[in-house]
Amino acid sequence: MNGAREPHAPPIRFAEFVALAAALMATQAIAIDAMLPAFPTIGRALAVVDENHVQWIVTAYMTGLGASQFFWGMISDRFGRRPILLGGVAAYVAAALACASSRSFEALLAWRFVHGMSAGSVIVTRSVIRDFYSGRHMARVMSLTFVVFLMVPVLAPSVGQLILLALPWRYIFVLCGGFAALVWAWAFARLPESLHPEYRLSLTASHVVGAVRLVLGNRICVGYAAAMTVMFGSIMAYVGMVQQIFAEVFARPALMPSMFALCAAFMGVAAYTNSRIVERFGMRVISHTALLAFLLVTGAHTLVVVLGAERVWTFVALQAVTMACFSLSVSNFGAMAMEPVAAIAGIGASLQGCISTFGGALVGAFIGRGFHGSTLPLAAGALGCGLVSLVFVLFAERGRLFRPQHAAPPQRAPPASRAIAR
Repeated sequence: MNGAREPHAPPIRFAEFVALAAALMATQAIAIDAMLPAFPTIGRALAVVDENHVQWIVTAYMTGLGASQFFWGMISDRFGRRPILLGGVAAYVAAALACASSRSFEALLAWRFVHGMSAGSVIVTRSVIRDFYSGRHMARVMSLTFVVFLMVPVLAPSVGQLILLALPWRYIFVLCGGFAALVWAWAFARLPESLHPEYRLSLTASHVVGAVRLVLGNRICVGYAAAMTVMFGSIMAYVGMVQQIFAEVFARPALMPSMFALCAAFMGVAAYTNSRIVERFGMRVISHTALLAFLLVTGAHTLVVVLGAERVWTFVALQAVTMACFSLSVSNFGAMAMEPVAAIAGIGASLQGCISTFGGALVGAFIGRGFHGSTLPLAAGALGCGLVSLVFVLFAERGRLFRPQHAAPPQRAPPASRAIAR
């Protein structure tokens, strides 16, 4: 074997493949979004003194998610995608039920970290997509996957709110586990193995180091993964603060689920639009335009807050457009970061996912710590994230935006990493 492998079509129908990939990815999102309405209830039940500390429920999960992804992707390059995904999702179900049985805030945070670690296995879904598709076709698949994936944040907060009306908050974690169990059964029955045995890599230390050097030595991979990281941080800050914003800034906590869903719907519309136009206009034109629009909108939002003109409607309108720009930029950033590493798609996807998730969680937590009864930390933090992201994009593109898209030369796996698994 030498060089990058050629993509091959999945043996199941395109629509089912997209839906299954999205459902696997959605297990990550439901573990965050469904519990947002329960933050005050959890804080009271577990005697959390500082309300800002309740955000750690998200931070602990995202830290585990980010820290584990490299491990999952690495072993998927050795043992195949299907067994790793199935094993990881099964562990996710167990961790969700353990969260439901936690009797202290410290225990809940510990199990949330484990929950996030098991959810990290879902990063292998990106490797499956890369095994089957490349270039603009891969960007289209990722965008369509993102559309279905975003149905979770649209619906999950409302579902969480409904659960709280009839049942204790612990049943939200039971919901997460039940949803993941259904997805596991679907994947067990229908998910094909995308990594052929002849392309599986041996995992000696030198092989892994060589693969990591291949990823980190590629300007496109590093630049777009870093840009994705800081952009992701702005969204994590929003997720962590949104419940407090509606409760403390606007004194309208009941509005949070519906307004959160509205903003997520804008992300979904943007992702669908990207899937329709990316093959025509290309990933760079769309993502760079969206990033510049992100800067304009977050700059305007910061100005609105500074001038004291922030209202519920301005917050929702500007945040919705911000999230649409995020969707258009980051879905393409991810595809471009993956394109040069086809030969090591598992390690490539997991290393990028580890950096973007773990780094994004830290950025989001840093912004969230600044909450003081105003939307300024969120708006200004998002603007800062956009500016740093622009720097990384310029690094990736050697200082020039909207460069013409050329087919990337196939990256060869490190010589030692091309050993065929026995």
